[in-house]
Amino acid sequence: MKRICFLFNHDQTHQLAHSLPIALALAARGQHHVTLAYAREGVRAEIERQADPVLLARMELVHLGLKRGGSQLLAGMLERLVPATKLLIYRDNLDFFRSFDAVVVSEKTTLLLKTRYGLDDLKLIHTRHGAGDRAIGFNPESAKFDLVLVSGPKIRDRLIADAGLAPERIALVGYPKLDLCAHNRFEGSFPAPERPTVIYNPHPSPKLSSWFRHGAQVLEAFRRQDRYNLIFAPHVMLFARQWVVTIDPPSLARVTPPGPELAGEPRIHIDTGSAASSDMSYTNRADIYLGDVSSQVYEFLRAPRPCLFLNSHGVDWQGDPNYLHWQAGPVLENAERLLDRIDAAIASHPDYAGVQQALIDATFSLSDRPSAERAADAITAFLERTPRG
Repeated sequence: MKRICFLFNHDQTHQLAHSLPIALALAARGQHHVTLAYAREGVRAEIERQADPVLLARMELVHLGLKRGGSQLLAGMLERLVPATKLLIYRDNLDFFRSFDAVVVSEKTTLLLKTRYGLDDLKLIHTRHGAGDRAIGFNPESAKFDLVLVSGPKIRDRLIADAGLAPERIALVGYPKLDLCAHNRFEGSFPAPERPTVIYNPHPSPKLSSWFRHGAQVLEAFRRQDRYNLIFAPHVMLFARQWVVTIDPPSLARVTPPGPELAGEPRIHIDTGSAASSDMSYTNRADIYLGDVSSQVYEFLRAPRPCLFLNSHGVDWQGDPNYLHWQAGPVLENAERLLDRIDAAIASHPDYAGVQQALIDATFSLSDRPSAERAADAITAFLERTPRG
């Protein structure tokens, strides 16, 4: 019996559904000792909301806190700007991590356990989060994991080509998030629910996002019309802090949230960070997608529908794999006449339907077997053939 830790070390809950289904699948088998470790009480609440209580009872839940002298003080000084608590968690809980055969994570900061703190015998398994095209998803850091679980051949092939990840350390498992979230759907209370609903889903990175240059104009366009309902559901990290800091690409920007004049608009639903922002409730409900570089576009495109993308930074995107999803619909250089252009995107959708289906086939390798079960198979096989130490 192996000791496997599923680590949820993030401020928000948007990464949880990419690995929790795998933990539940392993717990159902009873082959391994499975621990769920979390740093925020909100994450535990979301685990309890999404998980089958029977399976959750078979796992150990552990809260990880800051333990070393000065950590809380340092986190308090830096947290408004950077995720200091998240980074200090590793340093303060090394004995805890050392007790496992493997740690399963959906992000990359956990590599510090190897690169900074020398836990070389610990196996790190990466589930990734999302199935998007941004360059950061394929940087050399990905090659430092012992096993990477990928959703489809697009991800596998690019990890090999761009990150230098060895093919034998990749497992094609599908998209476990679908096992939990595929049927979630926002019902809402739009006064005219029969009208088409647009989801506007900007990314937080200042150098990639449409929000900083065009966001206010987008919201204003929907405030002054009666043709569409709008769900404004940005990436949960866009308004998580007063400043957005990203490493790849390096950027820093102050964030201005939507104005109070929008709060009473019945045709606009604003959600800047609830669980629904990342559990597919909105992408399943919407009829049209408007965004930039968020990987949620692929969750939306599981059922091909009209898309538009805002190229707010004048990117030369044609042929660039980081913008592969922009082939799925018209790309706008600005937000002028936005409603008319949405009308046109709906009318031209048949021209894009074939491309959208090809993108989905490359992104999600799905089968009759649940993705979480395939991922559990891959983890078990990996740990059996590569004993610790």
